[in-house]
Amino acid sequence: MDKKSRQSFLLHCCCAPCTTHPIRVLRDEFDVTAFFYNPNIHPVEEYRLRQDELKRLAEKWEFSLILGKYAVDEWFRKVKGYEENPEGGLRCEICYRLRLEKTAQAAKKRGIQFFGTTLSVSPHKKADVINRIGKELEGKWDVRFYEADFKKRDGFKISCRFLLDRNTAI
Repeated sequence: MDKKSRQSFLLHCCCAPCTTHPIRVLRDEFDVTAFFYNPNIHPVEEYRLRQDELKRLAEKWEFSLILGKYAVDEWFRKVKGYEENPEGGLRCEICYRLRLEKTAQAAKKRGIQFFGTTLSVSPHKKADVINRIGKELEGKWDVRFYEADFKKRDGFKISCRFLLDRNTAI
């Protein structure tokens, strides 16, 4: 299928390593644009490092990239009172929702038909929770959410392999 006839997809990306496998999977079917929006990453030096690595990957693998605003103050407001929540708890759900909502908003604003996230490639992230939130936002923003668990079928290991072999082309 040629690029013009494929549907558009906005992929929320948390970092370059986690983007490698999902974007390869999705590019077979969609015209994918990456979206870097991660106000949960701090300090700002770490945020910039991740953003710069994703820019390098986008340039090397030739995909479009939109950089969201660094809104760390918004993230701290959203998770206030949940600071001691364990990994995988309610604080994570709040964070997933914030990032997915901004992705859905950005997709709607740009007329992009689908949105999704790389978050489920991580063995530390619960795909069922991410997918539930994405489906809720699909109805709110009228943009289709792509349900995925990118860690399945060795997705996380594949992402790690791409990270180790920087000469790999998409």
